[in-house]
Amino acid sequence: MKKIGVLTSGGDAPGMNAAIRATVRTARYFGMQVYGIERGWEGLITGQITELENRSVSDIIQRGGTFLKTARCAEFMTYEGQKKGSMTLDAYGIEGLVVIGGDGTFHGAKALSDNFGVKCMGIPGTIDNDLAYTDYTLGFDTAVNTVLSAINNLRDTMQSHDRVSLIEVMGRHCGDIALYSGLAGGAEYILIPERPYDLDEIASSLIKSKLRGKTSNMIVLAEGAGNRDEIVAYLNENAGVDIKITHLGHVQRGGSPTMSDRILATRCAVKAVEMLKDDSSVSSAIGIKGNEIIAVPFEEAFNCKRTFNDDLYEAARILSK
Repeated sequence: MKKIGVLTSGGDAPGMNAAIRATVRTARYFGMQVYGIERGWEGLITGQITELENRSVSDIIQRGGTFLKTARCAEFMTYEGQKKGSMTLDAYGIEGLVVIGGDGTFHGAKALSDNFGVKCMGIPGTIDNDLAYTDYTLGFDTAVNTVLSAINNLRDTMQSHDRVSLIEVMGRHCGDIALYSGLAGGAEYILIPERPYDLDEIASSLIKSKLRGKTSNMIVLAEGAGNRDEIVAYLNENAGVDIKITHLGHVQRGGSPTMSDRILATRCAVKAVEMLKDDSSVSSAIGIKGNEIIAVPFEEAFNCKRTFNDDLYEAARILSK
């Protein structure tokens, strides 16, 4: 394989730039030409493509986001859209792709591979950590540390005012950001979509906490675990507390990637390029299991059942008492 492309698609995540950098430099080490495709699948359809050299990716490893830009592209979900993308690749002589993104990005890569024979390697770039085949995804560690910093700051002000703080974090279907940041930040209550919770029980606990002289508490809510306004209204009424809401939103996606995310991005990108270089390899999702970088065929990756970390959740429950 002499020419490959690299793109980022879907939501941005810290570590994407580190993965692009490692992809380019590894490919050029092996004598390949590398083309950067801007704005994900949309850029592939419209031909937003530029050749990248080592200096093209200088001074980006520490930057959040993605210098190639990213977008969501409904057209690429169709066969005709995929065909346009394939024709663009043919026009540039690009034989394989490294795609960095989440589940939707990977489904696009699989469709391009299945329908048009383009070998694609997927690097998991999503802060939600919601891809079952891999232990961690790019951006997750950085996002958790961003939330943890917010929790630390909020504790100062809520202790000064004897208040309860509810901080809402990202995670519609996966509560890992809430779980990890809540545990690391000493949150008293962690509400996640994977496990049920009882607001009456929380209200009772807040009342008992106040009677013990503890007047400030932290609730970390994953956005998919319930409506923050309804939860706060119920607890204010039934526990007699003053709860202030902090909604972090897209702050969680930004920021310079942590060491862990930079190393994971680099290791995954090196593996992806090596897989493209290997004629016997098949289109796969790259990830990490037990600190080993793995390559799993897309179909197998999609069929993996996500397992929730009950040990961490139980630890958080015990420590909050």
